[in-house]
Amino acid sequence: MENEKVKCLIIGSGPAGYTAAIYAARANLNPVLYTGMMFGGQLTTTTDVENFPGYPEGVTGTVLMEDIRTQAEKFGADIRFGTVSDVDFSERPFKITIDGDKIVIAEAVIIATGAEAKYLPLPSVHQFRGSGVSACATCDGFFYRGKDVAVVGGGDTACEEATYLAGLCRKVYLIVRKNHLRASKIMQHKVVATQNIDVLYEHNTKELYGSPLGLEGAKLLYKMGTPEEKEVDIKIDGFFLAIGHHPNTDVFKKYIQTDENGYITTFGKSTRTNVPGVFAAGDVMDPNYRQGIVAAASGCKAAIDLERFLVETE
Repeated sequence: MENEKVKCLIIGSGPAGYTAAIYAARANLNPVLYTGMMFGGQLTTTTDVENFPGYPEGVTGTVLMEDIRTQAEKFGADIRFGTVSDVDFSERPFKITIDGDKIVIAEAVIIATGAEAKYLPLPSVHQFRGSGVSACATCDGFFYRGKDVAVVGGGDTACEEATYLAGLCRKVYLIVRKNHLRASKIMQHKVVATQNIDVLYEHNTKELYGSPLGLEGAKLLYKMGTPEEKEVDIKIDGFFLAIGHHPNTDVFKKYIQTDENGYITTFGKSTRTNVPGVFAAGDVMDPNYRQGIVAAASGCKAAIDLERFLVETE
């Protein structure tokens, strides 16, 4: 199996990974970055991005990530397509296996593999991704000002998304599978107190429908699987999923400490993990904000933390 030695290895190609590559390259660390299966990360699945600084007219997620990648390559970052299939963080230098057939020996590592939103397993949900279906109200809610939308979920995140959208949209349907909300009491009170939120208890999404121009509505099943089951049709322009995210940490869990939901634990205000020399940035360690600009900032922090670590240990 082919081996290669590098000083700085970055795993993941979203805003965190690419920004870490910019900073590491400018620090003459000659970073090597493996992109994973999705060049540019989750932002490339969105359409217009209007809340990333520096783009007053907005920018598509794909163009934004291509710009950041180009900037990293300008300073000498070596960006490659490939997926980490195994790691050995038991001792430094670390051994990282790429696609099962190459081993990279790295003095230090930044994990920036992100987190994937959980989507309902319906073909129509995937059909309208980017043209009506979103997993981030903060990112995309602005595009639905004055329109009717739906949020799926019954926890704190769903309630937060619904109340946020209620300040922008004409009407918000909160689709809840159970006959109650799982959210904290304070979030439940906020939802109930918001006049333009309509909570649909005991409803499941059957399918979405629309045209090539975008989403037009959703068919729901009330009390699915019971004698009282009936189909309900709602007209909506936006459909927001708030049923959780899955951080891409499975390959690291043998060595890297995570919380109960799989997000990497970092210590203090740093990006340090429990393994000295391994750092984490972006959504893989951030279950709270999940914004491109926050991920980019943590990528900056991770590169600075890594550089200082190498100086201290050389």
